[in-house]
Amino acid sequence: MKEIIRKSVFKVSPYVAGKPIEETKRQLGLKEVIKLASNENAYGPSPKALSALKKSLSMINRYPDAQGFYLKRRLAKEFGLVAENFVLGNGSDELIDVVMKTLLEPDENIVTSEATFLEYEIIAQVLDRQVKKAPLRYFKYDLGAMLKLVDKKTKIVFIANPNNPTGTYVTKFELADFLDALPEKVVVVLDEAYDTFIDVDDYPDSLSYLRRRKKVVILRTFSKAYGLAGLRLGYCIAPQELAAYFERMRQPFNVNLLAQVAGLAALDDRDFLKKTRRLTLVEKDFIYRELSKLGLAYVPSVANFILVDVERNGVDVFKALLKFGVIVRDMQQYGFKNFIRVTIGTRNENERFIRVLRKVLKEKK
Repeated sequence: MKEIIRKSVFKVSPYVAGKPIEETKRQLGLKEVIKLASNENAYGPSPKALSALKKSLSMINRYPDAQGFYLKRRLAKEFGLVAENFVLGNGSDELIDVVMKTLLEPDENIVTSEATFLEYEIIAQVLDRQVKKAPLRYFKYDLGAMLKLVDKKTKIVFIANPNNPTGTYVTKFELADFLDALPEKVVVVLDEAYDTFIDVDDYPDSLSYLRRRKKVVILRTFSKAYGLAGLRLGYCIAPQELAAYFERMRQPFNVNLLAQVAGLAALDDRDFLKKTRRLTLVEKDFIYRELSKLGLAYVPSVANFILVDVERNGVDVFKALLKFGVIVRDMQQYGFKNFIRVTIGTRNENERFIRVLRKVLKEKK
């Protein structure tokens, strides 16, 4: 079969998703499992979204609105833009693919960082495009090093802000200097999947760059704070002309009816979003304190997850936690051998994680 496969396929390193709860129960014979692996909303979806979904179930025999008219109009109102600034996607993963397909010629490259969201490199590999990566500096994007990688063939720079898996961020000052120094033709994609959890004052106002006609594309998602990961709904905010070209490249009916309905309702549930943010910040501090008691270092995070140095092989710790029904992420695919990444859960989930982690680390001494 190999002779009929496109050559670039052999370069692709498939994305390894967080282990599902049901699969873990089935494989290990466990009755109770908690998942703190995929940075999902531990508090479930918005009640308003659930109510809207139930009312729309009888309509699933119909195709969804191919243009997402009502959701785009609602997003435009939310951000003080026009509907033509928005492109909807089957999660922001699809939009990363659309952006690359729209902009990259075969001989052009993208620039990003090492140890960042894996889909940037994976999608580039699928499309047989070159990826240039700068090392992290103190677990943060090194924009200066990235700038040095930009050449005449660079078309896109991807910046995950906050970065997954480190939880660190690029400040507004760093980003402003970087954008000013970039060649005019380079498009900067700001992936802001975790923007809702930001609790710092120097985070960039990415929309201000868009309004100043900078070549900036912003990616956001309903998968994290809004609790709709299972419905796969993301959106891109871009200059109108660029968004129109993205629309040409996406698949028809790429966002299903239920996702559009739930997204609309979730945007109106501000109380749920505030609760999610407040509880996540409280629980983050709780995990920080408990990790410190265990003598473990961690990377301070502005997202809903924490990168933890477990001071031994992270895959071994991941597997040991799994046996007790606690799913986290090992960081082998990101190049962090002695780390795990844990999503901030509910208090009960976080207490269980710390309790089991303490037991696992004690056993492995």
